[in-house]
Amino acid sequence: MKYQTAFTAPHYRAAQAGQKILDEGGTASEAMVAAAAMVTVQYPHMNSIGGDSFWLICHPGQQPIAIDGCGVAALNIDPAVYRAQGDALPASGGSAAITMAGTIAGWQQALTLNHRRHSLPQLLQPAITAAREGIEVTQSLVNASEKTVAMLADIPSFAQHYLPDGKTLEIGQILRNPTLATTFERLATAGLDDFYRGEIAKQAAADLAALGSPLTLDDFHHHQARVMAPLSVQTGKGKLYNFGAPTQGVASLLILSIYDRLVAQADGEIDHIHLLVEATKQAFILRDQYVTDEADLSISLQQLLTEQSIDACAARISPVQAQPWPHIAKPGDTVWMGATDQYGTMVSFIQSVYWEFGSGAVLPNLGFVWNNRARSFSLDSAHHNVLKPGKKPFHTLNPAYAELNDGQRIVYGTMGGEGQPQTQACLFSRYVYQGYALDEAIAMPRWLLGRTWGDDTHQLRLEQSLYLAYQDTLRERGHEITQVKDQNELMGHAGAITLDQSGQATPATDPRSDGDALTGQF
Repeated sequence: MKYQTAFTAPHYRAAQAGQKILDEGGTASEAMVAAAAMVTVQYPHMNSIGGDSFWLICHPGQQPIAIDGCGVAALNIDPAVYRAQGDALPASGGSAAITMAGTIAGWQQALTLNHRRHSLPQLLQPAITAAREGIEVTQSLVNASEKTVAMLADIPSFAQHYLPDGKTLEIGQILRNPTLATTFERLATAGLDDFYRGEIAKQAAADLAALGSPLTLDDFHHHQARVMAPLSVQTGKGKLYNFGAPTQGVASLLILSIYDRLVAQADGEIDHIHLLVEATKQAFILRDQYVTDEADLSISLQQLLTEQSIDACAARISPVQAQPWPHIAKPGDTVWMGATDQYGTMVSFIQSVYWEFGSGAVLPNLGFVWNNRARSFSLDSAHHNVLKPGKKPFHTLNPAYAELNDGQRIVYGTMGGEGQPQTQACLFSRYVYQGYALDEAIAMPRWLLGRTWGDDTHQLRLEQSLYLAYQDTLRERGHEITQVKDQNELMGHAGAITLDQSGQATPATDPRSDGDALTGQF
């Protein structure tokens, strides 16, 4: 069977890099590695090779394959040292660079499973060229620069790379990173494993030590990506898949499966919003109770997706009254990208450094920023997400995939921390239940419950068009609401690709991003 190729990414240069590989006959994983490298150059505030990634590789007629590209806390870390410094782990600087960067190992594993013809030099060359010749600064990058300057300006390596002349970035400015280009060149020639067991590992360990990180060369040597089975749930519309621990993928599946039970009660958009928000609350309560490193789970997360569990959640939801909130929320910065190749393989991929620019600790001799994912650990020794050596932190990241009853297959996702499951549910429900076109389902005004991107509000935020239309009714139902402007980046950078039974692909990207959605010939 002939399949149309497609790629979607939150930055158009990454989409172009991925689609080029597909046009040349490459696999979805090959295309994704090319785009993943490119997007670290174009969107350094959202992701980096100093961060983590998660994959779903979905071959036609087979169970999806999940790849865990998540790093663990330093093997020699002493939590008592951090407890003596305060109630929370540091957010910035070398002392916040506590967990290993796993994304490169995820790339390596994906190529092992889904590689045909393209060499590493071919896949990484677009990123090498962009880093050396420079990228054009976008509004998204400017926003992150202005937001983080107070927290990160005192880190010399960050200022050197991302505050030229001591000033925040400006739209249209050309930003070059020849050091990162050299790092990619080394990976292209020596292989991706060099990041963990070669010259790059040695240099990274030395740079991290100089920055004050507890990570050592042993941490690099011990790291491996893991292949595993995803979580899944059957709904009235089809079978949905997402990532298991240590991500919040179970929350994404819970929201949609709970909504599937209640959708008959949705008489118009106001009910659609209300029921999804209330389903989100139920999902987040369970997520926060159970999700941690898979090795430390008290139950199998698949147990939360049984009919009995979902029915119990649905029964706690009133169609006319909001449950009191807030609940503790988690910020985050991420990119989601999707691909489908000529062989019918679809990839749902997500890559992140957690907060904007992660820890801000740029490795001066390698040119990339390290994540601050450890910020999601607790210092409470009784908490299920307590910091300990070799443990994976909780991740907001979760790539999604669905096989619908009508034969369609969909990869979809977004960035946005706490907003990821909510945006996934919004775009999926609009497309699958409400019948909107895929691009409309993504572009239409959205909402966000809780805080994200370092915000402190726990209210239900609606983009202005929704707020003006439904504010009175939502308040009557007990929702505490506020408004943000339409097309607000706060609502995430969503994307999706559908593949129908004839093999025709339809990609879409979010107008809130700098992205693009491309297709090959069909």
